[in-house]
Order: sequence, then C-alpha cells, then structure tokens
Amino acid sequence: MSRTLGHTGIQVSDIGFGCWAIGGPFTLNGKANGWGDIDDSESVAAIRHGLELGVTFFDTADVYGAGHSEEILGTALGGHRDEVTIATKFGYTFDTTRRAAGGQDVSADSIRRACEASLRRLATDRIDLYQLHVGDLPVSLALDVAETLDGLRQDGLIRAYGWSTDDPGSAAAFAKGTNATAIQHDLNVLADAPAMLAACEEGDLASINRTPLAMGLLTGKFRASSELPADDVRASQPWVRYFSGGRPNPEWLARLSAVRDLLTEDGRTPAQGAISWLLGRSSRTIPIPGVRTAAQAWQNAMTLQSGPLKAATMTEIERILNP
Repeated sequence: MSRTLGHTGIQVSDIGFGCWAIGGPFTLNGKANGWGDIDDSESVAAIRHGLELGVTFFDTADVYGAGHSEEILGTALGGHRDEVTIATKFGYTFDTTRRAAGGQDVSADSIRRACEASLRRLATDRIDLYQLHVGDLPVSLALDVAETLDGLRQDGLIRAYGWSTDDPGSAAAFAKGTNATAIQHDLNVLADAPAMLAACEEGDLASINRTPLAMGLLTGKFRASSELPADDVRASQPWVRYFSGGRPNPEWLARLSAVRDLLTEDGRTPAQGAISWLLGRSSRTIPIPGVRTAAQAWQNAMTLQSGPLKAATMTEIERILNP
C-alpha cells in the first residue's frame, strides 16, 4: 500500500520511520535532546527490517545526533537508495564534536551548505524531501527560504520541499506562496489537528505526522510511576507535553485509558491502533513512528497489513475524546 507525497506524484509507503532516536545523544540549548544511548548496529538492523517489511519512507534531520542520524540512515540504506524516499530537515546549527545544537541559520548560503553536508552524510546524490525545521519562523522569511529551495530543486539536489510547523496559518501561507509539497506536524489520536489537516487538503500537501505515538506514550508501556532517565528528551525539555519531568503526564495517560480498548480491537497493540487511527484520519497522512530496534520496526510495519481502523471505531474514539 502506498500514498502520494503531496502533488509530486512520489509514492511512499503508508507509514514511514522517524529517525530522531537513532541519532543518539545530543543537546539543544544545553539540555538533552536525544533519546539516550543507542546501538548503531541495532539501528541499522531496524531500518533494514522495516525496508524488508515494506517501509519505503524515512525521515530524519541534520541536527539529530548532530549529523549521526543521517550517517546511520545512509549506511542502513546503502544499496537500496532507489527503493526508498528520504526526507531530512535543516535550519538549526550544531557542533558535531560536542554534539550540541542551539542556533538557527536559514540564510541561502547556510541552506546550501547544510544540503551538501546532508547529501554526504546520507551517501546520496539527492534528497527526496527537504524540510525547513524551524517551525516558528515568520512566514515572510519562510517564503525567502522557499526561493533557495526552488534553486536546489532546479539543481537536482532535492526533489521536493516542505516545512515542519504546527501553525496552520503558516502552513496555508507557505502552500499558497511556494512550490511546497508537505507539512510535517504533530498529530496523533490523543491530539488531533483538524485545522492543519484542512490546510494540507486546501494546499494539496502531504501531512507528515510526527509524534504519532505521543513520544512513546501510545505504546501502552508507561504507567503513572514510570520515570525516564535524565538524558532522555522527554525528561529534559520543557516543551514536551506528553511527559513532565520524565514521568507520563496524567492527563494524557487518562485519555489513552479511555480509548485503549478501541485501539486494540482486532488484535492490534496500542501502538498499531494509534498508527491505524492516523491512516484512517486522512488520505494525506503519513505517520512516521520512531524506531530504534528491529522489534519496534516489526510492530510498526505490521500496520501496513492491518490498514486503517474501522469507520465505526474512528467515530467512537472521536465521541469519547471530543464529546
């Protein structure tokens, strides 16, 4: 099964894999912004297992692990480049030696340098989807960025571009003023985004869904007493809403509990049910659950076989969560 990446005609698998976690530890503004220590060999195995199971869309960013995620993804996809669609992001500055990020630079020269660096790390001659990573950038500046991206597209370095933002107004303006093909934004069964989906529909954009599992909460493995280590982004960054200080947010746990039985109908795990909800939410959605292990890759990829939740189940979930 496949979906179309916006108006490009590029076909991708119904779900993709997010590659933030495989970048390993790094900091953003002095705080941990990774998901703890990783095993590079296990990361490569996870990506390759997903490919074997039919996943053809992989999303990363140059800042994840200060370049390490792109390097591992490039290694994992070696020999399979023409079988996959690679998306990456730019806009944050970082120090590869210290694995530290903090600044922003979306000048034309910086974007071109970042693109060339990503191409080297990914071991490829083109990026299929190149995304502006700075979500709160003023629209006027984002439109300037798009001019640079159009130049990269004309040069054959990228095939398409988009913006990672959670502002529907910004997404709509970007769609009207540019040749953008995708918006990456937060979306999951516990946190719907109807205004953003409407903007994607109006602008003929793909809706690439980050946090499809609410940063792990929707796997169902967390309890109120669960606590994450200090080097995990969910314990360190104040903007994380599904966790607070490394513990699951009680409000979000309660929302999950209310719909858990519906998500696990037909033998699905909670994570599979959450991904299947996204597949049923819109024909434009492309969930990108993160993976670190082959077991996670298998669980997520199984939704390619089960498909969207039943319409009646979708309706009942909506009734419970948004009465």
